[in-house]
Amino acid sequence: QVQLVESGGGLVQTGGSLRLSCAASGRAFSSYALGWFRQAPGKEREFVSTVTWGSGSTVYSESVKGRFFAYRENAKNTVYLQMNNLKPEDTAVYYCAAGLKNGRRLASEYDYWGQGTQVTVSS
Repeated sequence: QVQLVESGGGLVQTGGSLRLSCAASGRAFSSYALGWFRQAPGKEREFVSTVTWGSGSTVYSESVKGRFFAYRENAKNTVYLQMNNLKPEDTAVYYCAAGLKNGRRLASEYDYWGQGTQVTVSS
């Protein structure tokens, strides 16, 4: 069992930056792949990034590639999402998730979810 709690969301202007954190409790954090997803009002949950267990390598969606950077610190049981050059279309509730398989982009392939944190980018 893994419990996840996101933080770091807020209101930022276009072009600004935010860093989201996702703190995990429970066993074997380092054995889980960690994903970031987002959901805007009226839209389906969308894949943003995933960080593998083991090497900590990353995969990004095309919409955030080059602007967002995900990384994990296993010693702190935390995964981060550094978001730069934010755009109004990045406005959404951001969720972190944990799963056993690396490189997954589908929300259904993750077993544990946080409660989400709101990110709002003003134009």
